[in-house]
Amino acid sequence: MYKNGFLKVCLVSPAVTVGNPHENVNEMLKTLEENPSAVCVFPELGITAYSCNDLFMQKSLLDDTITALDLLIQHNSYAGIIICGMPFEYRETIVNVAVVIQKKRILGIVPKFYLPNTKEYYEKRWFNSGFDLIDKLKSVQILNQNVPFGNILFEANEIKFGIEICEDMWATITPGNLLSVNGANLIINLSASNETLGKEAIRRNAVLEHSRKNTGAYVYVSSGPSESTSETVYSGHKIVAANGVMIAESQSDDLETGILYADLDIERLSYERRNNSSYRESMLQYHIDYQVVEFDLPIADDYQFEKPLDTLPFIPKTDAIATFNKISKIQELALAKRLSHLQLDHVLIGISGGLDSALTLIVACRVFDRLHYDRKGIIAISMPGMATSTRTKANANKLMNSLGVTNLEIDLKKHVSDHLALLGHDGKTEDTTYENAQARERTMVLMNLANKYNGIVLGTGDLSEIALGWSTYNGDQMSMYNVNAGIPKTLIRFMVDSYANHFCTLETKKCLYDIIDTPITPELKALQSTENIIGKYEINDFILYRFLMCGDTKERILFLLTKAFTVPEKVLNDYVNNFFKRFYAQQFKRQASPDSPKVMDFSLSPRSDFKMPSDVKR
Repeated sequence: MYKNGFLKVCLVSPAVTVGNPHENVNEMLKTLEENPSAVCVFPELGITAYSCNDLFMQKSLLDDTITALDLLIQHNSYAGIIICGMPFEYRETIVNVAVVIQKKRILGIVPKFYLPNTKEYYEKRWFNSGFDLIDKLKSVQILNQNVPFGNILFEANEIKFGIEICEDMWATITPGNLLSVNGANLIINLSASNETLGKEAIRRNAVLEHSRKNTGAYVYVSSGPSESTSETVYSGHKIVAANGVMIAESQSDDLETGILYADLDIERLSYERRNNSSYRESMLQYHIDYQVVEFDLPIADDYQFEKPLDTLPFIPKTDAIATFNKISKIQELALAKRLSHLQLDHVLIGISGGLDSALTLIVACRVFDRLHYDRKGIIAISMPGMATSTRTKANANKLMNSLGVTNLEIDLKKHVSDHLALLGHDGKTEDTTYENAQARERTMVLMNLANKYNGIVLGTGDLSEIALGWSTYNGDQMSMYNVNAGIPKTLIRFMVDSYANHFCTLETKKCLYDIIDTPITPELKALQSTENIIGKYEINDFILYRFLMCGDTKERILFLLTKAFTVPEKVLNDYVNNFFKRFYAQQFKRQASPDSPKVMDFSLSPRSDFKMPSDVKR
């Protein structure tokens, strides 16, 4: 299955009968029936079994292998690409190869280059390396087909894949490394890897690291325990990784056929390569003239993902505490360095009773504790305005008091009313001037108090607000340092919840829980709800992730939204259009953003990660 740049792969560790190619092919054919993938991969020497040993020299086994391959081709009902391993004889030379098949056609044959010949492995006893043949052999005759042989790059649409066989992956400079810098975005490894103590982690790390080095996808499948166990047990380890991230993994626990499906995001890999200058430089250094074999991969009418799409991609699904600790460490060390550099022991924070200011205040408290500063040097100020609710005002005061910081309250209503009157505004019409006057007065108070207390103003705005431009220019958009600018709103909520659950007193915990449950609002006019205006942060953060982390187009994001959220497509289409309209129109605010630490793999800082002119129209 292939659609919208997503490719479904199938990894099979089949139950094998050692030395019986026909039974093994029949087992392979069973796994291909109604198989929903676009690429199906079997292990090294899977047609014969890997553990045949000296039987590889026998003509009867080699002949049976060819007839079994013919059986596979003639009875193949699978429309996708099959990749399987077998011994191949060429002029009394036997080569360990991968055969690539689509329907009745053999697309190519790729030999194994690096042959293990230590400990339990004796491949040089039976096989010749592909290095012995590739200079003299570009094609071979097999089953009445003239088939490309050797160094091959297989291409269809955006998919370009190359093949390694087991030990090839362990070379210093691997065939897959070279294939990748010559365009392959997917490396497929047919393996027969045995199980010993500690080897599982070594394999996993190797696959992850090759996918990262290649800035591509890596598919690894090993033969399983149904191989001969005379001397060793084979792992049945199946791994799918993409650019250093584990996509899917399983391992055989019995003698039966094991199958693993996984979804590969090919277009995301292309985006990541365009952003990787080291990869682009490598492409110019290691050019090899591969044979290119084109194949047809039809686009499906629909695409069914193996796992439900993650609607909260910024939130950790495993090791949540470790992620929390890493984020808090980044925030705290960033602020500690800034205060140490400025030799200041006072900060000023506007406390609204909302999530963002709560996180900023907690971070400041932990930094002051780290630096052995008195928390009273944290000047926390609540500034009730025209629409401040009793709930947020109460929570702001409870939070400040429970954390032991200096608590100030400055009521801005009269000050803002006087300012609006100065502008000739009636003070009642809740227009943009009415809202922004309050936001800017709050910032002015904070800035001037910073002079009074010889401190700096800490910003509270988060990455989601920065992306959407949900701030007042030279109001809450501005500060002297911002510890939250690298964290999207859904992750802000995760951080506050983690503090509440693990690191706060009971009094602070109760307050934080109520802040988490409070509807998000800037409280600049009556009954104002942020998510009623710009939409749910869960959906906006999903769009933000797919756009900046994956490089997705509007069309692709909409496709994924329909798969992830049970929301009408028209509503989701409005979300996408509104997000991009705001994102491009609000770059001028980001251009003037204060210093802030990067937390995710990307940020919107105009000085580092995201450089864009303010007058772009998209």
